[in-house]
Amino acid sequence: MKKHVCKLEHFGDPFGQKFYAICYGIDMSSCIALVVGAGRGHRFGSEVPKQYGHVGGYPVIWRTLAAFAGHPKITAVRAVIHPDDRNLYDAVIASGEIPNLLEPVFGGPSRQQSVCLGLESLVALNPELVLIHDAARPFVSGDTIERVIEALASSKGAIAALPVHDTLKSSAEGFVKTTVDRTGLWRAQTPQGFQFIDILEAHRSCPKNSPETELTDDAAVAEKAGMAVELVAGNPDNIKITTMDDLKLAEQNLTSMEYRTGMGFDVHRFCKGDQVTLCGVSIPHAFALDGHSDADVALHALTDALLGAIGAEDIGSHFPPGDGRWKDASSDQFLGHARNLISKQGGEIVNVDLTLICEDPKIGPHRQAMREAVATVLGIQQHRISVKATTTEQLGFTGRKEGIAAQAVATVKTARLA
Repeated sequence: MKKHVCKLEHFGDPFGQKFYAICYGIDMSSCIALVVGAGRGHRFGSEVPKQYGHVGGYPVIWRTLAAFAGHPKITAVRAVIHPDDRNLYDAVIASGEIPNLLEPVFGGPSRQQSVCLGLESLVALNPELVLIHDAARPFVSGDTIERVIEALASSKGAIAALPVHDTLKSSAEGFVKTTVDRTGLWRAQTPQGFQFIDILEAHRSCPKNSPETELTDDAAVAEKAGMAVELVAGNPDNIKITTMDDLKLAEQNLTSMEYRTGMGFDVHRFCKGDQVTLCGVSIPHAFALDGHSDADVALHALTDALLGAIGAEDIGSHFPPGDGRWKDASSDQFLGHARNLISKQGGEIVNVDLTLICEDPKIGPHRQAMREAVATVLGIQQHRISVKATTTEQLGFTGRKEGIAAQAVATVKTARLA
């Protein structure tokens, strides 16, 4: 899939998508994110709608759009905005580059109508999947996006959600009426993902004219159409900013995070073979790399860097080389394990920097494929991944072409520890 940064022009196409797909050669058939930000936010208490408020130095909607635009499985992103907010939106987009961003479309007087208009704007692109997300949820993680997309391999719809742990009460005139059984209750979040054709037809057939019949999320629209919707694990950090207090809390949460750095280093000698695997990419070569797994020296160093950032020992502690389960194993399993450990701690991978040390093979022709492969495993944007190469000027074992060394540095954002 080719990715470009561009500002779309209409050229007679009401949404710009045909021009975008034809002239820029982008495969639009996979998964498009629809970010819904056409509301007025009356509870926010500000003349500026909540989605254009700032948190951590960036507009809320910019953070949301960037989170989806950078995910390796998202083909393109479209915002649905209020007709009166075009100038605000343009100012937001000017504040930072967002790849794969389509021209925005205008929403309607309710969320349900705005989503329907957004879906209609994607008809000419005909994506296989669509993720629908609230613009006011700027802290959606790559892992949450990934889980929703993965669920759509076997389901027509899937939503991120959290089980209800608090005791629930129903009230009457300000007093407790009864305690509500919380068994089987979940708090719905976004993104909510669907097979595009199915959710489009569901929205088209759902009444939208009466405020009493308006539905508050797309899972409800899908339910009304008889569609089964799967629940996948959400994230407590994926909060929706509704009031000014929510914005202040989000700002506090950002300042309560800390950044931790890990380093990794690995070496593998050459052995008989005809290719090497680096960053998950197979490269033809006069030799192979010797190791218990696939000997991907790059991913081994990177895995150690990520584990080091969260104090989780080293790769050998998690995947002992004497364990037969890992013989000839693909090293993306090791990297995915480190990613999952970070996610379970509520952490986020900020960036990784990888240096390969070898005389041969030449890394430059394969650098982009390596970045794409690492981005897919880690679920982060490619601009957060650096792959470099150097030689030792024919000195040492790498200079004698006896093997390849790799070193990696990773930065991870986690909750501040006491």
